[in-house]
Amino acid sequence: MQIRYFVALSLLPFTAMAIDAPTPGQCVIIPPVPMPAANSGSIATPDVDATHDKIIISSDSSNAIMGDMASFQGDVRVSQGDRLIKADEAVFHQQQEQLNANGNLIFQDSLFTVTADSLVAKMRQNTAVLSGANYWLHGQQVHGEAQELQITPDNNLLLKKTNFTTCPPENLTWLLEADRIKIDSEDEWGEIWDAKLKLLGVPVLYIPYMTVPVSDKRKSGLLFPSISSSTNNGLEVTTPYYWNIAPEYDLTFTPHAMTNRGLFLQTEFRYLGGEAQQGQINLGYLGDDRLLDDDPNRYMYHWQHQGAIDENWRVLANYTEVSDDNYFNDLPSDINQSTDNQLNRIGEVNYFQRNWDTSIRVQDIKVLGNENEEPYKIMPQISANYRLPDVWHNLDFAFSTELTNFEHNQDSEAKATRLHMEPSLTLPIYVPAGSLTTELKLYQTNYWQRELNQDDGLGKSVSRTIPQARIHGQINFERNTSILGNDYRQTLEPQAQYLYVGYEDQSDIGLYDTAALADDFYGLFRDSRYSSVDRIANANQVTIGATTTLFDNQNLEQLKFSLGQIFYFDDNKVTLDPEFEEETPSFSVLASELDAHLYDKWYFSGAIQFDTKEGSTKKSEFSLDFRPGTNKLIQANYRYVPDLLNTNTNNRVNISQTGLRTTWPLTDNIYFVGNWYYDLNRERTVETFTGLQYESCCWAVRLSYHYNITTNYVEDFNPLEDSREKFEKGVYLNFVIKGLGGSGPLGVSDMLDEGLFNYRKPLYLRN
Repeated sequence: MQIRYFVALSLLPFTAMAIDAPTPGQCVIIPPVPMPAANSGSIATPDVDATHDKIIISSDSSNAIMGDMASFQGDVRVSQGDRLIKADEAVFHQQQEQLNANGNLIFQDSLFTVTADSLVAKMRQNTAVLSGANYWLHGQQVHGEAQELQITPDNNLLLKKTNFTTCPPENLTWLLEADRIKIDSEDEWGEIWDAKLKLLGVPVLYIPYMTVPVSDKRKSGLLFPSISSSTNNGLEVTTPYYWNIAPEYDLTFTPHAMTNRGLFLQTEFRYLGGEAQQGQINLGYLGDDRLLDDDPNRYMYHWQHQGAIDENWRVLANYTEVSDDNYFNDLPSDINQSTDNQLNRIGEVNYFQRNWDTSIRVQDIKVLGNENEEPYKIMPQISANYRLPDVWHNLDFAFSTELTNFEHNQDSEAKATRLHMEPSLTLPIYVPAGSLTTELKLYQTNYWQRELNQDDGLGKSVSRTIPQARIHGQINFERNTSILGNDYRQTLEPQAQYLYVGYEDQSDIGLYDTAALADDFYGLFRDSRYSSVDRIANANQVTIGATTTLFDNQNLEQLKFSLGQIFYFDDNKVTLDPEFEEETPSFSVLASELDAHLYDKWYFSGAIQFDTKEGSTKKSEFSLDFRPGTNKLIQANYRYVPDLLNTNTNNRVNISQTGLRTTWPLTDNIYFVGNWYYDLNRERTVETFTGLQYESCCWAVRLSYHYNITTNYVEDFNPLEDSREKFEKGVYLNFVIKGLGGSGPLGVSDMLDEGLFNYRKPLYLRN
């Protein structure tokens, strides 16, 4: 017969460890004993008020002496809230407030399950000792054994002669054995003394002391190292260290030991400035680079900051400096890639109101590898914008102005101050069947140019006034149709734009921040050919274009095709180079773009700009994707750009390249990622990347091979640049033990971004 006792005493308050939901791709280790129904299959929130609940004890039989002790035998169950103790027998000493239990002992709550030989719990001291314990964290991979598991009065865990792992019991790839482990329940991290790491049962590392996190809280300590070997750097071993300085500050220090160059040091410091501001500082230093002549010191420092001061004020800062132009080509960096040849330094403060905003900005762009193409500095630029919608009968008024001072490091270059004002009136009309927008705009610009050369042809004081008128209309058609037996909803959106911009001779104005814009489909409907106002191209033209789309029964976009062209009534008289007389045809290139879900898992994306007068292609790019599932991808792509200016050499080259990129799971645990790019003009491979990754529940390893062309800028810093490798080869190895500072899964998305040509999902379908 079962007897129930209700005891108005609190059971020991077991430590509360923060538990996260298991990460996708990780295994969940299930305890060998059944979990309580309330906890089964879920990670419950610990009952923080459980110590105030009544204790319920049930057993097959019991004996009690009032005020002294009570003993229970046979299927003993002691429960309080979501906590449960099972044992063959238990004795409760009331005067000592001590509970002894043994025989098939099991402790369970919402956080973990513990089996043990015996339990001694002292209620008054809030302590407990379990001997011969095995433990499992619910919803996690962590489990292990302990000769003795002690719960301290401050709710910490002490484990003696213990071990733990995140591997399944039937496949203990790694196991950490320790003389003592302390788990702090408040800080949620563990201290480990006299530890041995075993791989496949073989001791490989002795660790006298280490710390590990037991939740997602940040914790200082060594991160996993990586090993690589490359043509230029030689054998490279990277051993990062993470320092959790404070909740709003942290620092990662990463030394790279390179056999060919020396010791390269990297530091990243991150900070939070209140709730809405953040930033970071990056430093890199390589003393006495042995690979270069004269063993120069090489360095990089970077600072970026952004955020909101309050609901109106915004700030932005970004500054980078390097010792030499080839720094990013030779050394690893999280700031710039080797294909980036510009350092954009900027500082900006903005103030926003509902109908107006203002800002002040400074900017300096450093071009790597080309001192002759150094851009102007903006020191500073003050701008303001005012918007007054529906000022009269749906008429919108806007006014933009900027005052910019341009400086240059070279004394031979002119300097200038520019004042630009741009009022506009816009009448937008929108109805379901389409839209019609009429716009009048006036460009008023004044220049004060100084330090001029006689042969520049520039004026000291220039005033320019240019009117602009634009009318843009679009009609929306829609119908239901059937293609190859499939039902679709098709839309057709023809659009037309007339643009008139007055002409004024601008050859006496310098080029300070203006460049030509791309001639893609959406660029056909812009009102300017240039990126800024140093040149405002005259125009008397009509743009005709159309876009059609197909939607399936789930309203997912399956195809989108756009085609358009500009027809010129007057020749363009404004060019970036006054010595170059630009030939103006009667029409622009024919620009088209296509994105399509071809069939099942096949996708196509393409864009082409075709010169109908010359019968030649000005630019084209295509990609074909096969994506049958998660982490399954095969992509073939091609791009062609003729007469492209190489800013490193000032020579014009034709780009004709094709590539193949893939990622595919070979088994449930092994993934393959590879890409290959080939230069059709030079008939050579420009990049090859191959990566294999094995990932199990408790560890992962990645091995990759790189072969790619390298950029080498000619500069005085390294007079032996011609002796460098034009191609670089490298092998890289990354290893992660999950549960010892590593997390998972590694995934393959970051491997798709490896190399010179990062993967881009080329589709812009709204699905």
